[in-house]
Amino acid sequence: MRAALLVLAVTGTAALAQPAAPPVETFLAAGGLDERQSRAALDEIAAVWRDDYAAMIIDLARLLRPSAAAPDDTSTAEFAGGGEPGDDSGGGSVRREDMGGPVRRRPTAEGLTRTRLIQFLERRTGKRFDPQLREWRRWVWSRPYQPHPDYARFKGLLYSRIDRRMARFFQPGAKALIRLDEVDWGGVTVNGIPPLYYPKVLPAAEARYLRDNHVVFGLVVNGEARAYPKRILAWHEMARDRVGGVELHVVYCTLCGTVIPYESVTAGRTWRLGTSGLLYRSNKLMFDEETGSLWSTLEGKPVIGELVDRGIELQSRPVVTTTWGEWKALHPNTTVLSLDTGHERDYGEGVAYRDYFADDTLYFQVPGNDTRLRNKADVLTFKVRGADGTTVPVAIAQSRLTRQPVYPFEAAGRRFLIVTSRRGANRVYALGSSDVAFQAAASASDIVRDGDGREWRVTEDALVGPDGTALPRASAQRAFWFGWRAQYPETLLVQ
Repeated sequence: MRAALLVLAVTGTAALAQPAAPPVETFLAAGGLDERQSRAALDEIAAVWRDDYAAMIIDLARLLRPSAAAPDDTSTAEFAGGGEPGDDSGGGSVRREDMGGPVRRRPTAEGLTRTRLIQFLERRTGKRFDPQLREWRRWVWSRPYQPHPDYARFKGLLYSRIDRRMARFFQPGAKALIRLDEVDWGGVTVNGIPPLYYPKVLPAAEARYLRDNHVVFGLVVNGEARAYPKRILAWHEMARDRVGGVELHVVYCTLCGTVIPYESVTAGRTWRLGTSGLLYRSNKLMFDEETGSLWSTLEGKPVIGELVDRGIELQSRPVVTTTWGEWKALHPNTTVLSLDTGHERDYGEGVAYRDYFADDTLYFQVPGNDTRLRNKADVLTFKVRGADGTTVPVAIAQSRLTRQPVYPFEAAGRRFLIVTSRRGANRVYALGSSDVAFQAAASASDIVRDGDGREWRVTEDALVGPDGTALPRASAQRAFWFGWRAQYPETLLVQ
């Protein structure tokens, strides 16, 4: 007992003796361009330094450009994304020193401050990592998350330098379900990628700008079918729409390759969402106009701000990624977005994010890189809630589903059937207690057969048997492997 009391007394004294955290304004001054003020602020931080503050120094350095190459130096080949294909880092450039020769840099105020911050980190932590900050971030993320008590306000003040509206996303003391040191600026302002608001639509026969092999995202709500061409949605990443009398937000995270239609009404309220310009693990963060809370695209729920822990979660709707030809053949009465969006964009097929989609390089760093699949390998993803209330995230390689177009699957004690069309469109159906075995039909991609040879129709709502039995459709989405795995490291992968 005496030993326990002694330990308690010592730890209590240590806690009382722990110096107070420097004000966030001191950190912001440390990242300023005035050298005298910057050094004075760093001295103040050094006096009470904790390695937990490293994330804030890194945040400051990441928004400062390195010193420019000298005017006669033509060897630096900058490219969006940086890194090598298959690398999980993102960001950076190909530099002459990477190829064996020095780069002559012309000092700039931003570059000098950035260097000063990195050197400060090296002295305080005893670490020495790459100046591109990738290894620094990995080191920070490997540590327990014990942030500065006013870290949220720091993030808001820092990002308000980019867009003053971003300060609203990080109110002092804001609740967060995610690590704030993993929240990235995505390179655009609030709604800088402009959402579409109730976009104009055309009947299929009038959509002459579309060819049969063009990619569309299709959904049916209360019997009304609508197609969202990738060539349009990729420029806007969100469409607020009404289909079948239901208010929707059709959200496209281009970086992680995921389209999810969410019902706009939940918890008795109609939410109006926008694009924050921020990312979490390369995944788009939305915000609601009412409170400024940040929402996860993959989760459909608030993760930072006033609405956290209120039990609010948007209901997703099934969607299918397919070709225009296949979609309109199944749904001849479908409508499709018009090119008349009110915005000037090159809506040509494959134009938006052409370079990003062309290789395996990432634009933004994520904590880990799972090499079982390529970063941008297509996977079909969904979450299975078991009888005990636990949720199992699932990713199934598209290559597997192409080889086995009628694929039975079980997770968390629940059974599903995944049907993949000849054009690669995936639909997931919940089998429940049904013990029917299915196989592909040779005649059509919208028909499967059971063990008795009976035909079942593949529809957007259910898998319908000859006697009217309906096995309901489950919500599932395509994604890039890296994006899903970054959000759900414990995911169950089927290759």
